[in-house]
Amino acid sequence: MNRSKKPMNKKPMNPKSNPSPIKLYTVKEPSELLNFLITTLSNQGRNSIKSILSRGQVSVNNKVVTVYNHPLQPGQTVSIRKDRAPEAPPMIGLTILHEDEDVVVIQKDSGLLSVASDQAHEDELTAYRQLTAHVRIGNPKNRIFVVHRLDRDTSGVMLFAKSEHVQQTLQNAWQDTVKERTYVALVEGMVKKQEGTISSWLKESATLKMYSSPYPNDGQHAVTHYKVIQSNRNFSLLEVHLETGRKNQIRVHMQDIGHPIAGDKKYGSTTKPINRLGLHARVLSFIHPRSGELLRFETEIPKSFINPSRVAPPQ
Repeated sequence: MNRSKKPMNKKPMNPKSNPSPIKLYTVKEPSELLNFLITTLSNQGRNSIKSILSRGQVSVNNKVVTVYNHPLQPGQTVSIRKDRAPEAPPMIGLTILHEDEDVVVIQKDSGLLSVASDQAHEDELTAYRQLTAHVRIGNPKNRIFVVHRLDRDTSGVMLFAKSEHVQQTLQNAWQDTVKERTYVALVEGMVKKQEGTISSWLKESATLKMYSSPYPNDGQHAVTHYKVIQSNRNFSLLEVHLETGRKNQIRVHMQDIGHPIAGDKKYGSTTKPINRLGLHARVLSFIHPRSGELLRFETEIPKSFINPSRVAPPQ
């Protein structure tokens, strides 16, 4: 028996009938972004949600956010894209410790420039350039502003601003805003005095090298406090607190007391036991310019500082 088949009426697909690639959620109570997403996207695993965040698929009030602990407030809108947003290149030599609408806090590796110097090649990789690309994922008009700097060969915690207003607020009240700046320094020789304070007036020579002036009130006043963590006859590991933040301050002051920082040939070192400068910005604590909250970031002491492998011959 022949059965005639009726032709099927196929309707052309209407792209507008597809569900929106963006889902919107309203924040009901204060939370951190990752916790909010885990609760909201209960059908997805924690690692899957972290991947969505890191790929720039999550926005808060139309701004892409990739930081897990981004604070959420009631009334804000969280949007999640199904497709991936444009990705910035992977960051090299730095890790983001904290990010919000006003500031970015990073840990910089030794060897990475904070910002381009006069001597640097225009395409050289810097923390500033990478963070600029990062904040422009969501909006190409976004910018990054330098608040303070670390030398290329110094590792540790750095703070950047996301607007010129925040930058100026932080810089203009730096002494009051910053509550703690602690470094660890691997220096040559055994420091016999267990703790001490170094005070001098710093000036810069024609060759751009900083030095302590022998005359009072001649230059910028610099005060450095130190405490010995451990020592042997070759090296000492110091905890260093900055009362002032002058260019190359710790490096000059360690040279002044006869214990230059390991690997710091510019300021008197004759050894290179760890193939880098023995200086790490370990702690940064400051008052947030908008919320007034005290934020504190502490990093690990580099392992090579604790057990310098060998003493290189004088350079």
